[in-house]
Amino acid sequence: MDKPEFFLTPGYGEKLRDLLHYSQAVKIGNRVEISGQGGWNDDLEIPTSLEDEIAQAFRNVERTLAAAGAGWEHVVHVNSYHVGGFPPAVNETMSKLYRHYMPDHAPIWTQVGVEALGLPTMHVEIRVTAILA
Repeated sequence: MDKPEFFLTPGYGEKLRDLLHYSQAVKIGNRVEISGQGGWNDDLEIPTSLEDEIAQAFRNVERTLAAAGAGWEHVVHVNSYHVGGFPPAVNETMSKLYRHYMPDHAPIWTQVGVEALGLPTMHVEIRVTAILA
């Protein structure tokens, strides 16, 4: 069995490890799993617009995957967690970003409505699984 390798996203990854003692990604063999990524910046600030928050979460997924040697092209499964239900902006924005980041494939996707996320101002969190070819 392959030994797990843990990775931190440069910037906020170190802050979250020091604050909460967790890593942003783990790679075991050709599989990369990432922790949920919010729409925060390196200072853990969240945009006020839901669309901007979702877009930043996608960029953070990209940054975290890159830290582990993967990219959106390797993503096979997405879990997204949403506070406040599923207004049209959620599916519209998520679908638009899927087409942008993964134009050549459509991953499997599970959406979950939740009461709260890790930071009180968060409305979305995205977690993915990637398989390196």
